[in-house]
Amino acid sequence: MATLSVLDLATVGEGSTPARALAATTGLAQSAERLGYRRFWVAEHHAMASVASSAPAVLIAHLATATSTIRVGSGGVMLPNHAPLVVAEQFATLEALHPGRVDLGVGRAPGTDPLTIRALRRAAALTHDTFPDDVVELIGYFAPERSSRPTPTPGPGYAPEVWLLGSSTYSARLAATLGLPFAFAYHFAPQHLDAALEAYRTGFRPSTSLTAPRVMVGVSVVCASNDDEAHYLAGPSALQTLQRAVGRPGPLPRPETAAAYPYSPAERALVDEALASHVIGGPETVGAGLTGLVARTGADELIVSARVHSAPDRERSLGLTMAAWVASGGPTPPRVPSAAGAPRDALA
Repeated sequence: MATLSVLDLATVGEGSTPARALAATTGLAQSAERLGYRRFWVAEHHAMASVASSAPAVLIAHLATATSTIRVGSGGVMLPNHAPLVVAEQFATLEALHPGRVDLGVGRAPGTDPLTIRALRRAAALTHDTFPDDVVELIGYFAPERSSRPTPTPGPGYAPEVWLLGSSTYSARLAATLGLPFAFAYHFAPQHLDAALEAYRTGFRPSTSLTAPRVMVGVSVVCASNDDEAHYLAGPSALQTLQRAVGRPGPLPRPETAAAYPYSPAERALVDEALASHVIGGPETVGAGLTGLVARTGADELIVSARVHSAPDRERSLGLTMAAWVASGGPTPPRVPSAAGAPRDALA
């Protein structure tokens, strides 16, 4: 049966700050470890008022120190924004500091707007696609064999677990060709799920790091005591979807703000379509949704993301999701104490 992991964006809610969001993410990672989730990943986004995880390697180092057993990593590092050598050095350093616990998920999208891409000094990504070559270069830095490339320190011998992220058949085929595990972003590209997984599995070529296909599926989940409460807590994510679509991004709204918003029929249709793949409800609804997704995809792992305004509600959602998963037949995870107590303002 598939295992469960967590994807977090260090969400900045309306009325909060990036510092409080990062403290809340630290507390969430510690809760995820206690609950028995396998991994805790953070995603790279830039110039977004609702996301504080713009520097994943820095945040991962902090999260690894604040926990003791859960794997920590990126979901993902957006490789077009970086020189592969720099990413290799960062994640080899993390692996040297926290051996056997570091994941490096890499993605092709820049995770931001064209102006910010230029500010990141990777403007070449706007004119031609170097992603396949960049991935090959990146994983080459972790290989034990000598090559014409520079040898980073640390590098060979300090390899994180490398995953390729994607939302299309393009990334699926590349992951298959390179023999890498593949994580699909079902939460924002559900229409490509089946084709991407088929392309990955049929085209997979064994590599030195992976002998058979390995699939992770990302899914947005909000679990509460009952379906009505869960949909209320998911309201901010729905409203923010609309705000981004019309060019009015900002911090994640409060649930009462979202509940009071007067959606037009066209706006409601847009939001309903965007959230159709999300799993939202009480424990029974969520358990059925997750087991149904595994049955459909044959995923080895689900990585869940709870985009709700309140940090306590986010932690509660993770706890209820894991309980619902186990009640639906998922494997009972080991529960371990975290390495440190949650920061004082993590639940603020």
